Amino acid sequence: MTISAPFTVNETAAALASRPAPGAAGGGVNVLLRIEGVAALATALILYGTAGFSWPAFALFFLAPDLAMVAYLAGPRLGAISYNLAHTYTLALALAAVGFFGGLPVLTASGLILIGHIGFDRALGFGLKYASGFGDTHLHRGGRR
Repeated sequence: MTISAPFTVNETAAALASRPAPGAAGGGVNVLLRIEGVAALATALILYGTAGFSWPAFALFFLAPDLAMVAYLAGPRLGAISYNLAHTYTLALALAAVGFFGGLPVLTASGLILIGHIGFDRALGFGLKYASGFGDTHLHRGGRR
């Protein structure tokens, strides 16, 4: 059986501190995920405005997905599941697509608001949650950076 150290002797403390924790995106990947968030937010805003949807409604519901954090009162596992369901592009894109193709503008607007919210969160470094704790995300483990 071979045991290997998680770092080499030549790595400095600064280099070790800058490495992402296991399970978190680091370096250029983290930057790309944040840029992707800005792009999603910008696209959602452009489509929302082009469709002529209500900006007061956008402002009112923009932070609504964060209500999913209430599930953390039942524990970190249920909290992470609830938060992640409310913060995945899959749900947001499905809402927007069903609304668009089904002629249901309320669903289209809801999907675009959700896409914008998720993009905003990602741009700020808030990622999908792990059940180990609220601060453990796919963008950073151990709290937001």
